[in-house]
Amino acid sequence: MSEYQYYDFRAIDRPLDEQQMAELRTLSTRAEITRTSFTNVYHFGSFGGDPLAMVEEYFDAHLYITNWGTRQLVLRLPLRLLDLATAQQYCWAEPAEAYQSGDNLILNFFSEDPDGVEDFDRDGEGWLASIVGVRDQLAAGDYRALYLAWLFLIQDGEFGDEATEPPVPAGLGDLTGALHEFAEFLRIDPDLIAAAAQGSAPDAAGAADPARLAEWVTQLPAADKDTALLGLLQGDGLAVTAELRQRFRADTGTAAADTAGSKPRTIGELLDVAETIREQPEQAE
Repeated sequence: MSEYQYYDFRAIDRPLDEQQMAELRTLSTRAEITRTSFTNVYHFGSFGGDPLAMVEEYFDAHLYITNWGTRQLVLRLPLRLLDLATAQQYCWAEPAEAYQSGDNLILNFFSEDPDGVEDFDRDGEGWLASIVGVRDQLAAGDYRALYLAWLFLIQDGEFGDEATEPPVPAGLGDLTGALHEFAEFLRIDPDLIAAAAQGSAPDAAGAADPARLAEWVTQLPAADKDTALLGLLQGDGLAVTAELRQRFRADTGTAAADTAGSKPRTIGELLDVAETIREQPEQAE
């Protein structure tokens, strides 16, 4: 089988300008570059750019996949929408790390095929588009992707059975399509996700009906509505939407992390429950 490396970068909040596109062209003469994307496929050779540096400078999301099992996902969000301290409760070590770059938060996820030779049945095209919705969810205060990333960190049992879990977001038992794709991309154990979901409350904010949301909007002060509308007209749609969603969660008592009254579980307990879930189909058979 020939070599396959796929690079996909996306500018979501702001399109690239002519100077930025010219700077990116110096990194690759073969890449397809638009005002919102940079994509390239290699069947021999390697890309000479630094993907993390490119996200820090130009892009909001990046996906890399190879036919030998290496996968990388990088997301950039404004710190005012997701702060470093919150992110590092969940993403505190390789291969799921969070760090600050200027006014932005960078989330870097790196997954290797444990056998080193992947059964390659899906190329990279379109995969970032199916995952990138988790970025909007994180910006809106939905931290399920962060908790899934923490499961990714601990699933191999390398961090000690006695360490306890971070705050558990609501809705782990009802993942969005983007979260399912995120978990599949990182190869997160579905039985471990099912074990974690047993301690997760329903996501009341995600299930809010339009009437409840409409009633909440009517109660917003006029000055806040004017500020939000101005932000939308100025092209700051992600920040405006995310901040309003975070405020809705706070005002209606449906914050994403809801572990009130529950005792944090240890890594060992979660791994044991996952193993029990894994064995149930075999016992039934």
